[in-house]
Amino acid sequence: MSEETSAATPPPQEPSPAAAAPPPAAPPAAEAGKAVINYDDFAKLDLRVGKVVEIKNHPNADKLYVASVDMGGGQVRQVIAGLRPYIAPEGLIGKNVIVVANLEPRKMRGLESQGMMLAASYTEGPDRKVVVLTTDLPVPPGSTVS
Repeated sequence: MSEETSAATPPPQEPSPAAAAPPPAAPPAAEAGKAVINYDDFAKLDLRVGKVVEIKNHPNADKLYVASVDMGGGQVRQVIAGLRPYIAPEGLIGKNVIVVANLEPRKMRGLESQGMMLAASYTEGPDRKVVVLTTDLPVPPGSTVS
């Protein structure tokens, strides 16, 4: 047998486990009932890093916290967050959080919220889990998120 023939016919190989695994399922394009938005709509959001400096229980709601969030430049905002069933207050103090900074202020059970903290949620067995979106390294309050 010549070198050409042996080089042209490689020995059969078992498929690698990674090659045999099906690709991960693609996430849905949009949650049911939610409109798909264009980039211009997304660009209207002002997402900023804020640092939680104080957390109190909302006096009129069992599931809400009243957070004081340092947004940089000497600006501290009151943000009402429905995180009380999921995260202890000490788990938020001093954390950098991602805030929708240009959300129209809104009264929530009698107190004004001046932004919205972002969080991810998922179901694990019978439980709902909530994780506040944060930064993995220290970032100055007021930094933009893009």
